[in-house]
Amino acid sequence: MTDTLKKIDELTQKELFTHIKNGDIKQEDVVLVGMTLKEIDTAMFEQMRYNPFELKKMPTDKLFVFFCDTGKETLENLHFYREKLPDHTCVSLKGGRGYWRPNLSVEAV
Repeated sequence: MTDTLKKIDELTQKELFTHIKNGDIKQEDVVLVGMTLKEIDTAMFEQMRYNPFELKKMPTDKLFVFFCDTGKETLENLHFYREKLPDHTCVSLKGGRGYWRPNLSVEAV
């Protein structure tokens, strides 16, 4: 994972896919972390609900992309997630689950 990703607070789906396409991060190293009961409709990435105890057990090269319905809550609480997971890279998904486009692919960006 590049240092650029460690400095980012918020990513759109397209920006995330661009980082994967450019080799900044591997697709298998992205974990979508849900703050809602409903997951994002995608099989591209591992997904889990927020559980700091389980997240801490994951390798530190994982990129945790936190999402809620709109992206507002996860961006406002990003500092809290980073305090709980200081060894991991945490970003917020801009626009949240509502702006996720299931037909967008890494190859399309």
